[in-house]
Amino acid sequence: MSHPKALQARQLSARHGRHQVLHAVNVDFEAGRWTCIVGPNGAGKTSLLKVLAGLMDSDGEVLLLDKPLGTYSPRVRAQQLAWLGQHDNAGDDLSVYDVVMLGRLPHRQWWNGAGAQDRAVVEQCLDDLQLSEWRNRSLGSLSGGERQRVLLARALAVQAQVLLMDEPVANADVPHQADWLNTVQAATRQGQTVVSVLHDLNLAMRADRLVVMQRGRVVMQAAVDDPALHACLQDVFVHRLVFHQVQGQWIALPR
Repeated sequence: MSHPKALQARQLSARHGRHQVLHAVNVDFEAGRWTCIVGPNGAGKTSLLKVLAGLMDSDGEVLLLDKPLGTYSPRVRAQQLAWLGQHDNAGDDLSVYDVVMLGRLPHRQWWNGAGAQDRAVVEQCLDDLQLSEWRNRSLGSLSGGERQRVLLARALAVQAQVLLMDEPVANADVPHQADWLNTVQAATRQGQTVVSVLHDLNLAMRADRLVVMQRGRVVMQAAVDDPALHACLQDVFVHRLVFHQVQGQWIALPR
């Protein structure tokens, strides 16, 4: 069954200085589903995600909800597309509550303070991610994993149609990785589209679809249970993996 596309890339090429990091990338991301971008180090995963977010210059075209990304005003784009990066520079002196409230800025006029709906959304995000008791703590007082949870709450507070996340569970322990997984699955059930970059291949295998990258190119995009995808991953990771199904879930193990 064909799914509508929330985000599309057409012939994307990009450079870091003189080094080309993306080569004519074409890829689609289905609406209301979670797609994970995987591949070896240096494959271009983060570069692709940044181009999709409009944070990195490129040749080619990105379509967000069937419209060229460049045709959106900054405010409307920020309402429709939320970003969670690896090294986000949120102010360490801000309280957890204020950091999460930043996610509501695209929905507010600059001269207005937070409204009742903004406060309700922030309270819900704090509650969903078990952050309520930290509401008055400064972001700088938190550990790396705790900080990522707060930044995830900020991204969720945007209530965007599309959520892009680069290594969102870096520094997170296993219970909080499970919490993140539940959060992503809940978001897609509510119709949001999630695109993430993950190094943890077994966590990535919980997604609906994978995009496999190698040397700045997309070599395959497919559902996680597709045998051809498993073969592709074995090739990309130099046959150092083997796939098994355990209780209906595919996992990757070292060969």
